[in-house]
Amino acid sequence: MIRSRRINKLFLGLVSIFAMSGLKAQETETQYLSGKGYQDTKEWEFKISGGRNSGEWSTISVPSVWEQEGFGKYQYGIKFYGKPFPDGIADEVGQYKYTFDVPREWENKIVRVVFDGSMTDTEVKINGRSAGDKHQGAFYRFKYDITDLLKYGKENLLEVTVSKESTNASVNLAERRADYWNFGGIFRPVFLEAFPAKFIDRTAIDAQADGDFRAEVFLGNASSEDMRVVAQVTDEQGKEVGKPLASSFTVGGDKAVLKGRFGDVNLWTAETPNLYHIQFSLFDGDELVHQTDDRFGFRTIELKASDGIYINGQRVLMKGVNKHSFWPESGRTLNKELNYADARLIKEMNMNSVRLSHYPSDPEFLDACDELGLYVLHELGGWHGHYDEAIGMKLVESLVTRDVNHPSVIFWDNGNEGGWNTALDDEFAKWDPQNRPVLHPQQLLSGVETMHYRSYGETEEYFRGDYIFMPTEFLHGLYDGGHGAGLYDYWEMMRKHPRSGGGFLWVFADEGIARTDQDGRIDNQGNFGADGIVGPHHEKEGSFFTIKEVWSPVMVMHEDLLTSDFDGVFEVENRYDFTNLNACTFQWSLAEFYDLEAGKSGHKVTKSGEMKGPDVAPHEAGNLSIPLPANWQESDVLYLTAKDPEGKELWTWHFTWDKPRQYLQAGSGAVDLQETSSGYVVTSGNLEMEISKENGQITSVKAAGKRISFGGGPRFVAARRGDRTLDGTINPDFEKGMDRIYKELDLEQEFRGITAKKEGGNVVVKAHYFGPLQEVTWSVQPGGLVQLDYVYEYNGVVELMGVSFDYPEDKVKAIRWLGEGPYRVWQNRVHGTTLDIWGNDYNDPIPGESFVYPEFKGYFHDWHWMALQTEEGEILMANDQPDNYLGVFTPRDGRDALLYTLPQTGLAVFNVIPGVRNKVNATDLVGPSSQPQWVSGPKEGRVYFKFKAN
Repeated sequence: MIRSRRINKLFLGLVSIFAMSGLKAQETETQYLSGKGYQDTKEWEFKISGGRNSGEWSTISVPSVWEQEGFGKYQYGIKFYGKPFPDGIADEVGQYKYTFDVPREWENKIVRVVFDGSMTDTEVKINGRSAGDKHQGAFYRFKYDITDLLKYGKENLLEVTVSKESTNASVNLAERRADYWNFGGIFRPVFLEAFPAKFIDRTAIDAQADGDFRAEVFLGNASSEDMRVVAQVTDEQGKEVGKPLASSFTVGGDKAVLKGRFGDVNLWTAETPNLYHIQFSLFDGDELVHQTDDRFGFRTIELKASDGIYINGQRVLMKGVNKHSFWPESGRTLNKELNYADARLIKEMNMNSVRLSHYPSDPEFLDACDELGLYVLHELGGWHGHYDEAIGMKLVESLVTRDVNHPSVIFWDNGNEGGWNTALDDEFAKWDPQNRPVLHPQQLLSGVETMHYRSYGETEEYFRGDYIFMPTEFLHGLYDGGHGAGLYDYWEMMRKHPRSGGGFLWVFADEGIARTDQDGRIDNQGNFGADGIVGPHHEKEGSFFTIKEVWSPVMVMHEDLLTSDFDGVFEVENRYDFTNLNACTFQWSLAEFYDLEAGKSGHKVTKSGEMKGPDVAPHEAGNLSIPLPANWQESDVLYLTAKDPEGKELWTWHFTWDKPRQYLQAGSGAVDLQETSSGYVVTSGNLEMEISKENGQITSVKAAGKRISFGGGPRFVAARRGDRTLDGTINPDFEKGMDRIYKELDLEQEFRGITAKKEGGNVVVKAHYFGPLQEVTWSVQPGGLVQLDYVYEYNGVVELMGVSFDYPEDKVKAIRWLGEGPYRVWQNRVHGTTLDIWGNDYNDPIPGESFVYPEFKGYFHDWHWMALQTEEGEILMANDQPDNYLGVFTPRDGRDALLYTLPQTGLAVFNVIPGVRNKVNATDLVGPSSQPQWVSGPKEGRVYFKFKAN
């Protein structure tokens, strides 16, 4: 009882002292020896032992990876997989020198030199004397007390030796023999920290959702009598929250614990990233000797066995992505702007989480996750190899103590895919008072199974297990495959399963380096680094928008074809975990599309409005009513956009209705027919078109007397995977790799005859066939309008089916079209597009090597018309049945042909298009939407054409 009274008395006294004005504490002083990141660097002296520009002293930017500064040799880690000390490895050693001054006023301070990241073994000298033991481990903060090595008020010399390869086998196996680029150098900032003689070294905060607060405060040295710490919490506006907290140190101890309980706090989640600040003040008697500031959030993490992941008592699903620290021009050296840009892009895809694969990120990225709202899986290095226990214990300490106070961090990952040392599992909790769960990515631990890259069927089986299933990698991207392709099927399974924890896509961005030895060529190491949802410079691929739609936390559940009695009421689902829809806004607009021949993209808004969202609680459904005008059906399309509480677009849905419209019009004048020995020549206005009497196909087109090289159709096209049987199953005896080759079916097609006649002012040419293509009717109308009707029938399994026409690709310049875009689709990736008039210049990027999006070539859904600009003129096509696909030449695979090799189909109209595989799973393993189609019965189609010469 006496002891308790003494503490209370001390506490009241300290509160009084803390409230007094005029007390001035010494804060930690920082002096950067390097720059703070990419495009903010300082020049140091440098010499490298091997590779480019070796053997002589020059200068280098710090921080940087030395390969991007023109030194050493580029090395991709997987080439030497599993070998700790192989011959031929790039093992340069870099020597750095830098002179700096320190203020004379620091003479009575404790001074440390801090390295935020250096690859890989690093030895440090100050004024010719060793600062301490060699550091091993590339991605971790390390520091040395150099107080006794400095010359105060004078010039000092810093010498650093960095070995690209470690002398420790486990470090090489954990960090360097991996599926990513290996670099060398001091790639994160270097700075000095100056503390008063008595100072706060670090803190570790545990702030729970119920307001319970606990902070461990550690001194830089042992305490003396009457040393105590006082802390004050403030909100983001600087307003004090609650009363100050206080605790004393035991004499000779270095730790104090502050405890308190705060009422009515704003909780931190990925949806509501509410942050608080805390100032710790260290007193020696009545003297305020040191102050530090930190930031934290109140939130609780709980794993419920065989149930799920709970944040603040609410079950949440991870909608996440794996992310490297990378930029093409700077390798692993980033800056605040790049780190925040990464986080914003991830949030833009409606993701709520990120895994730091496979090493700790820059601290600025975690700051961004705290502020913007992302759940983080924070990972100890270890791709398939792992650190030994001695090294690993030091690195776990560094990782956790640096980032323990970030509320965004909800899991610690101990390595990856076998790159875990189980002896380190308990080390995380030694430094983390929150005792966050520890995971083994690709293994069951802490009641969470994280197995990677299961097929759709295997995923269903894993959900039968007695654990939470959360794959920390799934749908492995490659070029245009993975990520969005199959995501809808996987996510419907994941979000509905009671033991799901969500999952993480592989990977955020292509890891393509701008080679300084090859004039800046982006090098993805073939297909190894080309796995991103975005390109090396964050160029958005089609899957970016598929993910954005599928993972939207607000869903409009209405069919996209409205009936004439539609009353403006939409069913909406709130898939947020913590946000009521009344915090969101909805914007609607009615619009008209420009005419095909107007030459414009986009649309004209005729009526619009914006409203607050309805009162729909998280995980519930409700109705949204918009005030449609009585004449709404006179417009062409209704757009409905959901916006988050900050006004950012979540997704825009489009809705249409039955409204007959002729996109290409007939004109006036006569239509003439002439028969030649080879075909029928039809003239109408400026058009002259010949149809072959041998096969019923177009053989030539002229507009205003000028040739347009369109022809060779319609031809029936059908294809399926090279390893697929007639029953749609996979033949295991087929040649390896045939799951990537789509073979056009060799079908008997016999021409039976052709007729031509004038009919009602038109010329009608009709051809008959035996085989899948059965009938073709050309109706040439006044003004050069051509109507094509066709009938085909194929019964069986196909993955590509339709009719095609020829046009030389090298003459194409651009395209405009009314349809869903601007990105192409696959059968298993139709989400992520919007109906509008889109325009795109011709491009033909090589996947993994050039990064132009949206791609010009491919399959486009729900198309109504297209205008193809060419060197010869313009080819106009209009579609009478928009619920099919426009084929614009053939999508290009990478040079390695790992995804798809498809038949060359020119310009085409398809009823069936293929799904696309990912790097790990073939199409038949990626879910229902990826399966081949079993078709039967006749298919009828109608397409209109006009041709205009330049």
